[in-house]
Formats: sequence, structure tokens, C-alpha cells
Amino acid sequence: MSSINCNVNNCGHNDSGMCYANKISINGKKSRTSTHTCCNTFVEQSNESFTNNADNSSNNTLIGCNVKSCVNNAGTVCVLSNIGVTTSAPITNAASETYCSSFKCK
Repeated sequence: MSSINCNVNNCGHNDSGMCYANKISINGKKSRTSTHTCCNTFVEQSNESFTNNADNSSNNTLIGCNVKSCVNNAGTVCVLSNIGVTTSAPITNAASETYCSSFKCK
């Protein structure tokens, strides 16, 4: 299991910079740069009453990955024990505005 550092502040799975989703999916099959990947598990935190749907007592997350062009991809999972998910948008509105900052092209 892995941990995910997340700076997508308005994602509902983000709690103080850590992702607490039980499983995430990184997409971008033929990406050549990190910004062409995305965290498909992103869910916009729509209001302050939104609560994480995961147990945040631990940060063990399965990282599903279909980015075949990444050196860290082992079929359908990421082999790294810690990855980063980030965004360049001040307020993220869609998964396509997120990316895996740990991506390394083969």
C-alpha cells in the first residue's frame, strides 16, 4: 500500500495534504509528461459539510495506474510507496486539472 501527498486542496479525499481515498486511479495511457496524467479519483469538495468517505486513521492507498509510459507502472498499479498528486489550477474543477507529479516517462 502507498501514501499520496496531495496538494489539490478542494478534493474531498484530501485531508491536510494527504489523500485518504482507499484506492485511486491515475490515468493518461500514453503520457509523455506528468501534466498529461490525471487523478481520476478527484471529487470536488462541494461544501463544508462534505466528509471524506475513507478511514483517515491510516494513509494506505492502493494506486491504480494505467499510464503505460511511466517507469513506475507495473501493469495496472504504481510501484512507488509514495506519490504526489497536484494541480496548477487555483481551484480544481475536474480530474483533468490534476496530475501525478511522480510520473517519469520511460
